[in-house]
Amino acid sequence: MALQLAKLQFARHRVSEALALETRHFINNGRTIIVDQQVEKDAARIVQYLKTDAAKREVDLHPDIAEYLQTYMAVKTGLLFHTANGTPHLNGNLEDHWLTPRLIKKGLDEKGMGWHAFKRFRKTWLRSQRCLEDINNFWMAHKPQTMSELYSHLHEELQLRLDEAERVGYGFVLPYSNEGSVVPIVPKMHESGAAEKVA
Repeated sequence: MALQLAKLQFARHRVSEALALETRHFINNGRTIIVDQQVEKDAARIVQYLKTDAAKREVDLHPDIAEYLQTYMAVKTGLLFHTANGTPHLNGNLEDHWLTPRLIKKGLDEKGMGWHAFKRFRKTWLRSQRCLEDINNFWMAHKPQTMSELYSHLHEELQLRLDEAERVGYGFVLPYSNEGSVVPIVPKMHESGAAEKVA
C-alpha cells in the first residue's frame, strides 16, 4: 500500500488527496486521475473540498506508473488506501508509523523530509525535464499567477498532457516487486551539495 501511495506523491498529489483516491477517479485507461476530494486533516473521513481552488484538477500519469497502479487496483473497489476497518488513513499517522521509521532506517530523516518532500522532488524533476510550465502548474495544483498563465488553456488539451506526462518521465526507478514496503529510488539532493543525476 505505501509503495503505491509514494507513487501517487510523485504523480503530483498532496498526501491528503492521494489517501482519498477511489478507483472511480482513474480515467483514460488509468492514465488520468481526477482530484476532487481529500481526507480531512484530523478525522478519518473523506471531504469534498480541497486545499485550494486550483487543487481540483486532473493529473496525468506516465504509462509505466499507470500500468503499475492498474495492477494494484485490479483487486480493489472504492477507496484505494484504507485501514483494516475500511476508513481512510490519516496522513499524520501514516507518516509517524510508516514514512518516518523508514527515513530513519535509511539515515534520511531530517527537517522537511516528510510527505512534502515528494512534491518538492516532483516539481524539481518536472522543471529539470523542461515540462511545459502551464501543464506543470496544473498538475502541481498551483494557481496561475501571470496574465499569460491565466490566458493559457493547455490544461484542457488532454492528448498534449498525456504526451507531456510520457515525455517527462517520473524521475525514479519503478521497482517491480511484490514487496509493499519498497519505496521509489530517488536521488539524494543533500549530499555534498551536489545532486546525483537520475538516469
